[in-house]
Amino acid sequence: MLCAITCATTMMAATGEAMAAMPSYTLFESGQVRPLALSPSGKRLFAINTPDNRLEIFDVKKAGLEHTASVPVGLEPVAVAARSEDEVWVVNHLSDSVSVVEISPGGHSGAVVRTLLVGDEPRDIVFAGPGKARAFITAAHRGQNAPFDPQLTTPGVGRADVWVFDANNAGASLGGNPLAIVNLFSDTPRALAVTPDGSRVYAAAFQSGNKTTIVNHVTVPDGGEAVGGVPGPNTSADGTPAPEVGIIVKHDGQHWVDVLGRTWDNEVRFSLPDKDVFVIDANASVPAQLPGSAGFYAGVGTILFNMAVNPVSGKVYITNTEARNDLRFEGAGNFAGETLRGHLHESRVSVLSSAGVLPRHLNKHIDYNAAPAATPGAVNDKSLAQPLGMAVSSNGKTLYVAAYGSSKVGVFDTAALESDSFVPSAASHIALSGGGPTGMVLDEARGRMYVLTRFDNAISVVSTTQKQEIAHLPMFNPEPKEIVEGRPFLYDARLSSSNGEASCGSCHVFGHWDSLSWDLGNPDGTVLNNPSPVVPLLPGIPGDPLLGLNPDFHPMKGPMVTQSLRGMENHGPMHWRGDRTGGNDETSAQPEDGSFDEHAGFTKFNGAFVDLLGRTSQLSPADMDRFADFILRVVYPPNPIRNLDNSLTPAQQAGHDFFKTAVITPMGSCSSCHAVNVEANPSEGFFQGFFGTDGRSALAPETQVFKVPHLRNMYEKVGMFGTLQPIGSLPQDSFQGDQIRGFGFNHDGSIPTLFQFASTFEQSDLNPFGLPPGESSAQIKKDVTEYQLAIENNLAPIVGQQATLDATNGATVGARIDLLKARADVFECDLVAKGRIGFVPVGFVYAGGGQFLADRQSLPPFADATLRALVAASNGTLTYTCAPPGSGERIGVDRDLDGFLDGDEVAAGSDPADPESTP
Repeated sequence: MLCAITCATTMMAATGEAMAAMPSYTLFESGQVRPLALSPSGKRLFAINTPDNRLEIFDVKKAGLEHTASVPVGLEPVAVAARSEDEVWVVNHLSDSVSVVEISPGGHSGAVVRTLLVGDEPRDIVFAGPGKARAFITAAHRGQNAPFDPQLTTPGVGRADVWVFDANNAGASLGGNPLAIVNLFSDTPRALAVTPDGSRVYAAAFQSGNKTTIVNHVTVPDGGEAVGGVPGPNTSADGTPAPEVGIIVKHDGQHWVDVLGRTWDNEVRFSLPDKDVFVIDANASVPAQLPGSAGFYAGVGTILFNMAVNPVSGKVYITNTEARNDLRFEGAGNFAGETLRGHLHESRVSVLSSAGVLPRHLNKHIDYNAAPAATPGAVNDKSLAQPLGMAVSSNGKTLYVAAYGSSKVGVFDTAALESDSFVPSAASHIALSGGGPTGMVLDEARGRMYVLTRFDNAISVVSTTQKQEIAHLPMFNPEPKEIVEGRPFLYDARLSSSNGEASCGSCHVFGHWDSLSWDLGNPDGTVLNNPSPVVPLLPGIPGDPLLGLNPDFHPMKGPMVTQSLRGMENHGPMHWRGDRTGGNDETSAQPEDGSFDEHAGFTKFNGAFVDLLGRTSQLSPADMDRFADFILRVVYPPNPIRNLDNSLTPAQQAGHDFFKTAVITPMGSCSSCHAVNVEANPSEGFFQGFFGTDGRSALAPETQVFKVPHLRNMYEKVGMFGTLQPIGSLPQDSFQGDQIRGFGFNHDGSIPTLFQFASTFEQSDLNPFGLPPGESSAQIKKDVTEYQLAIENNLAPIVGQQATLDATNGATVGARIDLLKARADVFECDLVAKGRIGFVPVGFVYAGGGQFLADRQSLPPFADATLRALVAASNGTLTYTCAPPGSGERIGVDRDLDGFLDGDEVAAGSDPADPESTP
């Protein structure tokens, strides 16, 4: 390694072994939304390179695509839109930003000239309004760059925003001045679409729900179906009584009903309008949702992915999946009813028109009652799983659909789709060699379609006349081999299921969750021993920590919310009960050793491929190992509620102090169970630590023993308000009106808010010490709620944040650059700077002590002030980004980590994106 970089690494390694163990690549598994765009003339193709944090530029020629430039943008770019031949906007999911990229006249270079800061996890962008000069961007209703209080504990607040900027004058402030931030009454948004004339913008919720919710076990009568309780069977196959659990109910248009058709209206104290797609007046002086029923469509789907507008008819197509969590049980043995085996989320395209919402099931050929072994291979071949991006031909007659879980593009006659007269057929699919298509654009002048395949980070060139792939161009991918090889096991429904529709990614959407609760018990299962260690009830004093409660895992576990696959490393046994554990393996020297082997724990999910997804056999041990190697690399994004300088507000600090120190249970403080220790296992790297759990189980006011859950995603679960049942002295709430979510907190999602969860715990026998009475108790619970929403995470909140410096805005962005530098000085991130000095592309990595190292060996370190002055003097532009610790060298100065700096490689004529090409 070069001397300068070695010296910088030494300076940044003040934390010792932790920094030395940092990976150069951090996996977030962000879902791409709009990965490709053609320039208005069709002469250039713009592609997002999500893992490499770049915009790739291609010349579109008769002979095919020719790569001309790579432009560094923000972290995890997921959408791109071309405003002109030389101006492209890129949405950066992790950076909470939009990069405005200026392309050189020849298209052989480009640079970010402006960075707009928006809400948390932006996903999509379109241009609409007068002259299509307004930029519309979806983002979650939260984030440190948002100029509002997200009101996470206030009922009736939509969690979806659409930010609108004047593209000609985005404003002179640090992050830009939006014309409007349109709040929508739904959960986090994703896709956008615009009418051909630009007058209307459609915005869709992402995890919208399906009018299902949960009735808490306290309200459900004990004793099973015979007494009006949990629907049978109420014992396992060997006759062991099942625990008392809650019940999932669905609104049928009139009532809340369970799987038996029984009504539970009195137990559900709110309504779910299920608003899915919203209509925004893009031409209004202040863009806003259309009033009344004209402003939204309901019942479009459960998970909404992408949208497209037919340029002739104006009809809107929405790719989505519809969850069947109203069904119960995995397995396919003696249970007589319809199970979830191979029937989790149905893949659909819904059509919006003057007739309303017309859902179209893409796989209507599937017989969900057929056993996997009896399912012909032709059924799998005809299926399309997890439909994402779409493109519509200019004559409005053909719709192309990217099937992410099938590695195909489905081709539909729009009239047949709308009338539901189409017949699923493999002959109407275009197979892709790369796998995992996320989106496409049509090049009708050349009879081509360009499709981005995420599994291998490449672009497929498809002949629309021949309906086949004619070329495949890989983009540079910094992901390690185990990530690339392991990703298909999460999404590939052809591999995962016999019918070709179900995969782990059906519920664990982009490695995360679907915001739903499922009853995945198995009536044919048997009780499994629980080897997991338990938090002692009285530390240091012998005794039964579970007070006689049976710790073992009953197969009839009841409803449980889908858990994220993020951040499982270092957090012990998996799933809510910790029943995916290596502690039962005979190879474990001690049960505790196996319980804390996350790789062994994850491989215990192999049985779900047969019992739940409907595969004829489990994956081979080697394939399951590859799956585990991939998924254990996925991490949580930074907490969007915590201050960027990692400080806490007074309320959060008060909650933190109470959480850590106040003795409120026999076990001690909140943190006695919910361990929070960001410095745990420092020799294993900065990403290790405990964020609400150390992997042990604990006694709780439940009918089963649960692993203590982590608390990193509490801010995502807000949106359901109202106590569902009386608890102790707490009365049942009055009717709470419309809500955006049917599931909240706890293992089954039945607790509406963290405040009410604390109240529930306060009423239990586990809280003999009690909280101070009256107003002080309420204030404590409010403070602890505020802290949990902003709890520590694997990555500091500054990771991903950006600022773009140019020749004129030094005073405006200076404080933000100072903040980025200060957080890098305490090792919360690696600070990089990319852009151009004059017209020369440059890259820098911060070495600490106010010094930046350039991507050219011959250049000395640059003092911070000197670098800023150089940008101003040369009319340059430089975008500063706080990258994950360990990735600064790769992102800043040595893209392919071959030991040769990027600037030196360019000067010598070698390729900085090819480790085999060196000076």
